[in-house]
Amino acid sequence: MQEKEYARLVAAAVSLIAAGSANAAGFALIEQNASGLGNAYAGQAASAQDASTIFFNPAGMTLLPEKQLVVAGHLIKPSAEFTGTGGIPGGNQGGDIGDLALVPNAYFAYKLTPDISLGVGLNSPFGLKTEYDSGWLGRHLAILSDLRTVNVNPSIAWKASEQFSIGVGLSIQRADAELSSLAGAAGIATVKGDDYGWGFNLGALWQISNQTRIGASYRSEVDYTLEGTVSFSLAPAGNGPVTADATLPDSASLSLFHKHNSNIDILADITWTGWSDFDELRILRTSGALVSLTPENWDDSYRYSLGANYHMNDKLTLRVGIAFDETPVPDAFRTPRIPDEDRTWIAIGGQYRLSKQGAIDFGYAHLFVRDASLTSTAPAPAVTGEYESSVDILSIQYTHTF
Repeated sequence: MQEKEYARLVAAAVSLIAAGSANAAGFALIEQNASGLGNAYAGQAASAQDASTIFFNPAGMTLLPEKQLVVAGHLIKPSAEFTGTGGIPGGNQGGDIGDLALVPNAYFAYKLTPDISLGVGLNSPFGLKTEYDSGWLGRHLAILSDLRTVNVNPSIAWKASEQFSIGVGLSIQRADAELSSLAGAAGIATVKGDDYGWGFNLGALWQISNQTRIGASYRSEVDYTLEGTVSFSLAPAGNGPVTADATLPDSASLSLFHKHNSNIDILADITWTGWSDFDELRILRTSGALVSLTPENWDDSYRYSLGANYHMNDKLTLRVGIAFDETPVPDAFRTPRIPDEDRTWIAIGGQYRLSKQGAIDFGYAHLFVRDASLTSTAPAPAVTGEYESSVDILSIQYTHTF
């Protein structure tokens, strides 16, 4: 393929970026490549296996070839079903609120000099979609909750020495949100809003020995003031402009990559996410009048992961991984919009080299999600019950080295 054809592939990936149900805790999307899925994303700030390191740790670009393009896609099937009582009399249980989604990403890295590398990433770092049957018993609390983000991430890395590299990137993000619920006699209330925001990411990579390296990375929070409209299906006189402030959280990772021998790699990771910034969801009219207020009071959370690679031969590598994701959602503040709980990842995957230039990565993960309790008293009538959830992820990636 010529470089123009690769550019068209990247543009197509950008046009497809969409959010499914979030698969890291809260509403973060950790599915930023297929090459890391088989390891349950263990060690991603240290592995630097391809250009997707732009997202996980930009310093890793110093370990890449002269030019490299990565295009990946993820089929994500979340499932979450509610069983409970209360709410609006005669309402049903809401059905399966998850749906099949495609989440793509793309990256390009280029070695400007032997010590300086440039790159750009296109991805969706946050996303959420839950949707209940319109006649469910808790429709006064939530029907549709949909958040989509697109992130453009230009980056630069510097190889300070044979052992140490640093990198920095700029995150230019767009967020689109839509929420709906029943507003009594006014019918279905639908709030839509969007905004642009920006942040940054930093990374460092330390090659301790020929076998071992450690990576550390940080992604900043991104602040938004979403602007849009509220509309009521049975009371259009109440329609009008609204705003909502939102902060997407910062995160920090510490990763290990260790080459145990010529066949086996060991990877490990711990990631912190600052979800305590998400303390409420407040929607206001431009006059300052309150449309709705939902207390959230989330906690900071941690993710722990461990993985291994087995290099069978020059063409085939097999991967395995396990991870534990803490939920940031306290039981007392769980809402139907994000019925999140702790989740355990079991993942497998691999890579097959087509040639010296091309490689296919693939992975599959199943997420076991702990049953989530719900006790919601406001707005009345109260709803109580429990969610039974799981997630399946299937990913594929093509990497081309020029």
